[in-house]
Amino acid sequence: MNKGALFIISGPSGTGKGTVCDELIRRGDVFLSVSSTTRDRRANEIDGVTYNFTTPDNFRSMIDNGEMLEWAEYNGNYYGTPRTLVEKKLAQGTNVILEIEPQGAFKVREKLPQAVLIFIVPPSMQILRARLVQRGRETPEQIQKRLAAGSLNRRSFMTT
Repeated sequence: MNKGALFIISGPSGTGKGTVCDELIRRGDVFLSVSSTTRDRRANEIDGVTYNFTTPDNFRSMIDNGEMLEWAEYNGNYYGTPRTLVEKKLAQGTNVILEIEPQGAFKVREKLPQAVLIFIVPPSMQILRARLVQRGRETPEQIQKRLAAGSLNRRSFMTT
């Protein structure tokens, strides 16, 4: 049996990563890995579908036990990709998609160099700002932080 391929869809928040992943799942036989997080669940989110919501203590335990393929801390919360299910699906021949931030994408590629990295960029920083504002989920300070991080990450992807 052939191993599955690992595709990492990455880019700044608000660029449309989720939209691209939704379309890929609709069109084909792929598995979307669900990230884990310690942040509070939003009203429209479903545990185990949107994210695997967990406690900071449990997340740190997963890190210590080598159960995370990648992880990062952002705004005081942990985010990461559980290793076991991704590796199981790949071994079964299933193509896997990770929808993660660039920082995590590079960490995964260090561990799994065969991963295909796909970086989604917005048409412009002005359009990205408008998308983030329109979502209405973040303060102006948080939006500015995301825009600054997205700009730096784009340059990192372009030079790697």
